Amino acid sequence: MRITRKPFATVLVVGALAVSLGACASGTTRPSTGSASPGSSTSGEITVFAAASLKTTFTQLAKDFEVQHPGTKVTLSFAGSSDLVTQITQGAPADVFASADTKNMSKLADQGLVDGTATNFATNVLEIAVPPANPASISSFADLAKSGVKVVTCASQVPCGAATEAAEKAAGTMLKPVSEESSVTDVLGKVTSGEADAGLVYVTDVKAAGDKVKGIPFPESEKAVNTYPIATVGTSKNKELAAAFIANVTSEAGKKVLRDAGFGTP
Repeated sequence: MRITRKPFATVLVVGALAVSLGACASGTTRPSTGSASPGSSTSGEITVFAAASLKTTFTQLAKDFEVQHPGTKVTLSFAGSSDLVTQITQGAPADVFASADTKNMSKLADQGLVDGTATNFATNVLEIAVPPANPASISSFADLAKSGVKVVTCASQVPCGAATEAAEKAAGTMLKPVSEESSVTDVLGKVTSGEADAGLVYVTDVKAAGDKVKGIPFPESEKAVNTYPIATVGTSKNKELAAAFIANVTSEAGKKVLRDAGFGTP
C-alpha cells in the first residue's frame, strides 16, 4: 500500500534530508516501503484447474495458502488435463492451470490462454496398480498383455494415456485394455472397485491409495516420465493472487509437499 504524507515545516524536511544523506554516506540501507508481510498484498478468490493426479497435494497446498494469506479462497477443480484444457478454451473461469504434461499446457499457450511462461514444478512416473491380493498374479508390464487379464488404462489424449503408450513402445508390448478412462483417478477406481485386475496409474496415486491397492513398479516407466507445468491463465481476473499461489507451489515448502507424495523434481 502506498502511503501519502503531508509536508511538515521546512526545517523538519531539511533535517530529515540530512539524516537520509548521512545514512547513505555510512552505507546503511533503508527498508523498501514496498515490502510487506506474507499475505498482506494478496486478497480475493482464485480457481485452480489441476490434473486429477494432483488432487491430494493441491488440496493440501490450497489449505496452506489460505492460512498464509488470510482472506483468500482457493477453489479447486480436478480432471484429466485434456478435459481441463477443453473447459478453459470454452470459457470456463480459471486463474491457474496445472497440467500433468507439457503437451496440454502447450495447447493452451498456442491459443494465447497462458499468461507469461509456464513453470515446471514436478515429475511423475507410471506404476501398475493391482488389488491387494493381486488375483491375476501380475509382476511385470508384459503380464498385462496376458490372455484373460483385465487391464484398464487412460485414454491416449490424457497424459497418463500418452505415458502408457510410451511404456508400451519401451517394453515392446501392446496392451488391449478393457477400458480407457479420461483421468488417472478413474483408472484407480476401476482397480479398487474390483472391476479390473490391473491399471496403469502414477506412483503418486498408488501411494495415496494406501492399502487399497498394491503397486508394482516396472523399468519401462523410466521411458515415460511426465513433467508437470503450472501457469496463470490469460483470462484470469486476479493474476496477482494466481501468481502468489504458483509461487507457493514452487516454493521449498510446496516442493516438500510434492516430494512427500512421491512426485519427482523436474
